[in-house]
This record gives sequence, C-alpha cells and structure tokens, in this order.
Amino acid sequence: MTDAQNIQSQTTKAIIYCRVSSKKQVEDGHGLESQASRCREYAEHKGYKVVEVFEDKAVSGSLSDCPGVMAMLSYPKKNSRHNDHAVIIDDISRLARDILVHSDLRLAITLAGGKLESPSIVFGDTSDDKLIENLLASVSQHQREKNGEQTKNRMRARTMGGYWVFPAGRGFKFEKVHGHGKLLMRDEPLASVI
Repeated sequence: MTDAQNIQSQTTKAIIYCRVSSKKQVEDGHGLESQASRCREYAEHKGYKVVEVFEDKAVSGSLSDCPGVMAMLSYPKKNSRHNDHAVIIDDISRLARDILVHSDLRLAITLAGGKLESPSIVFGDTSDDKLIENLLASVSQHQREKNGEQTKNRMRARTMGGYWVFPAGRGFKFEKVHGHGKLLMRDEPLASVI
C-alpha cells in the first residue's frame, strides 16, 4: 500500500450539523452557510472528508427530534461499517440549548457510531473536558431561557403601553411608524370586507 493509499484509508468521514432557531435567521442571515463553512474548514484542517451536511431551519435548541438531527443520527448507522464518522458542529449551542437534550444527543451520536467534534470545544473524556462541556451546555440553556424571559417582559411592557404584540389578524397588518416601531394597521381592502 502506498503512503497516499494509507492516508486515504485512514481519512475519517465527517458529517456536519447546522441549526438556526428563527425564520428571520433563515431568510435574512447566512447562519447555516457560515456554520457549514466553519465546520468544513475544521474538517479540512483535521484531514476529514465531509460526506454529508444536515440542517435544521427555524428549530428550537430545546428539541431533540428535529428532522435534521434525526437524519444526522441515522446516517452513520446506514453508511458506515466501522463507525468512523466525525459529527462536526460549529458551536455547542448549535447542537442543543438544553442540558438534558445535549446529553441525550451526545449519547445518541456515540451510539450511532459518531464522534462529536467542534472547532470551538474539545469533546473529550477527561473530567476537565466533561466539566467544560457541561458548563457550556448549561450556559446555552440559560441563554435560551433568558431570551424567552426578556421577550415576554418586552411584550408585556409594550402591551401595557397600548401596543398590539400578537400576530396581526385578518384585515390587519403591521407597518413601521417612526417613533413607535411596528403598529397594527388596517389592511385595505380586506379590512373593509371583514
């Protein structure tokens, strides 16, 4: 066997998982593209061959049964005889933003024959590696929960100020008004018909 063949036979296959949590990130941002790009760069640096990219669009990090996650977990089982896939994520918060979901997915990846990796964190087996991983998973959960609290507080304050903060009903739409943000306005001619 030549050196090139030997290196090729040792090359780990990699699958990439990317997630964004809002429709706005899907429509306006490049979150999925930038995550995949960073993961590809990491894979190239490690000498891995990227064989598949899985994505979840506008999905909460508190869920473990998202379509992209489920497809990602089934891929190594179907496509590997030696369980040699690296599962690359951009950041720990992209896998999950809930510590229990993170732990469940981490175990599921291992049981599926994958090895979790990231350019942002070492997923190791030492007590220090596990501590850091658990702390970061806990921080991701806290950030998700804090974002929810802040959103509710802002919506409550805006409602108390006389503004409508819920989806616009039929015959209405939101329009930006200087000094007020988005205001609920009649959507003619539908508003008159209703």
